[in-house]
Amino acid sequence: MADITRRPLFSHFRGSPTDHVVHLRRGQVVHQGTGQAFWFRPISAVLAEVPVDDRELPLLFHARTADFQDVTVQASVTYRFTDPELATRRLDFAIDPVTGRWRSAPLEQVATLLTELAQQQAIGLVATLDLTTALATGTAAVQARINEGLTADARLTDTGVGVVGVRVVAVKPEAEVERALRTPAREQIAQEADRAGFERRALAVERERAISENELQSRIELARREEQLVGQQGANERRRAEQKAEAARITTDAEAARTRTLAAAQAEQIGLVGAAEAQAEAAKLANYADLDPRLLLALAVRELAGGLPEIGTLNLTPDVLTGALARLAAGPTAPTAPAASNGG
Repeated sequence: MADITRRPLFSHFRGSPTDHVVHLRRGQVVHQGTGQAFWFRPISAVLAEVPVDDRELPLLFHARTADFQDVTVQASVTYRFTDPELATRRLDFAIDPVTGRWRSAPLEQVATLLTELAQQQAIGLVATLDLTTALATGTAAVQARINEGLTADARLTDTGVGVVGVRVVAVKPEAEVERALRTPAREQIAQEADRAGFERRALAVERERAISENELQSRIELARREEQLVGQQGANERRRAEQKAEAARITTDAEAARTRTLAAAQAEQIGLVGAAEAQAEAAKLANYADLDPRLLLALAVRELAGGLPEIGTLNLTPDVLTGALARLAAGPTAPTAPAASNGG
């Protein structure tokens, strides 16, 4: 909206960069363009202001498909005035020189024109499509048809209106039809979810079975190894007992051999000692063989006396003395101890 400052005889107009202003006086153009600022006399000036920025027009209308189903088309059209001078001649963009407001509603006229043209193009296209096709590919098709129809429309060109772009947001059926159309997909999704759940449960059962089998195999392997361990321990114990028995036998055999060797050595030593003593005795007796019997008797008495206890009194009877002398005269025989009486 223009900014107008009033003075007693003149007023000052100040526009904006997005508004195209046309100032007429007596049918002649005095000022024209965007971003204008000038003085004018309200009583003789005619002012028109056309916006040249992009304008958004939302659209929402109903259409019917080839199979007699109602759908709702939601779209938006972006437009602008490409020839604002031409637009001032075709539409009433005059503004009040006092307030700076439009005297009519030119933008509403343009919006109504664009809505009717877009609706005509969309309804004509949707009427050739069935519901499934309209919902599946209708958005792009309707957008292309509206864009093509608005661009080629002569009334918009003669009015100085250019279409910048068209966007179709959605083509939707009625709520009940939409729920009915969603039911098969939802059922399929539910079936897929159930199937996934069943597969997950089957997989869990299979994994549990595999885990149980692994545990059973582990227990079997553990029992087998334990059996091997027990057998190996028994074999080790038997081997250890056999080794101990063999060691004891070897020790016993060694001890017996040592005892036998020691006994043999002792027997040999005793034999050698006995032989030596026999030889010594024989040598000794050989030395006594040539002695006088009386001397031998004297030696025997001395030997006997050395082995007798202490004798206080010795009584020799004639019988004892006669017998001893007789034996001495008989030869070297083993002496017989005389009978003695201990007087003490």
